[in-house]
Amino acid sequence: MLRKAKESHLPEILDIYNDAIMNTTAVYTYKPQTLENRMRWFHDKQESGFPVIVLEDGGQAMGFATYGPFRPWPAYKYTAEHSVYVHKDYRRRGAGKLLIQEIIKLAEANGYATLIAGIDAANEGSIVLHEKLGFTHSGTIRKAGYKFGNWLDLAFYQLDLTGPQQPTED
Repeated sequence: MLRKAKESHLPEILDIYNDAIMNTTAVYTYKPQTLENRMRWFHDKQESGFPVIVLEDGGQAMGFATYGPFRPWPAYKYTAEHSVYVHKDYRRRGAGKLLIQEIIKLAEANGYATLIAGIDAANEGSIVLHEKLGFTHSGTIRKAGYKFGNWLDLAFYQLDLTGPQQPTED
């Protein structure tokens, strides 16, 4: 079941996110986050009007997804960057696809013109999934990060959405 995340989901969201930090190159950071950090993140998302969704299986969070601003300057207001994380026990079972599809619907409904995915270039599974959902490669930054003793390349993929009929500069 896809649903809007609640504060009660935060311990599971934290576990999923920390697993990604400690065991994958999906997040280019080194130290696990705290529950206090995730609470602040969650409340910031809520206050800014950005969605945080979870996919549940029998009450267990299989994964979560969100989007937020691509860059902080006003001319980027029609572009969002999404994040999707799936619990290690649910990977390669369709959870990521369901989460991304829902994020696309929400971004479209909220008037975004472009949805961005920043993906570690070695993460072939995520790249293939994004391509199947219509994302196209828009560039790769080589040596964008360093983790687990290796240089990491960051590939950007984008999905063109409808966007507003009358974009403005205000």
